[in-house]
Amino acid sequence: MSRAATIEGVEKLAPNMGHMRYHRRMTMPDAVAVSPRQELMPAAALFHSLSDPTRLAIVQHLARGEARVVDLTERLGSAQSTVSAHLACLRDCGLVMGRPEGRQMFYSLTRPELLDLLAAAERLLGATGSAVALCPNFGTGTVGVRGE
Repeated sequence: MSRAATIEGVEKLAPNMGHMRYHRRMTMPDAVAVSPRQELMPAAALFHSLSDPTRLAIVQHLARGEARVVDLTERLGSAQSTVSAHLACLRDCGLVMGRPEGRQMFYSLTRPELLDLLAAAERLLGATGSAVALCPNFGTGTVGVRGE
């Protein structure tokens, strides 16, 4: 197989691998150029997973310890299907995990660093005051009492 055929074949199999270089008998990918925006995608996904008020309330409740879906539905006043869907999202993001016990599932946070993130967010909100609530893109447009 010629070098050109090898490179062409690899590019068809892995079109996003960047430019290829050939060394002896191995085809090796050059360093894949990653834009700064692409580097931020995992962090953006993390913050997006916490951007829904129901998911954030679930995380805050689980920060106190594990809970069942029924515990969360009572605490949040949401339907079981809603809580389950949000738990599935948080589980898919790797933020919560379920522990089966009999016919019940107990959910808990997967990483203690999430508690640090929540504490940092509380400090930031305290420092910025009402600026976030008044943000035209993401705020509520009003300043309310915290905890509502």
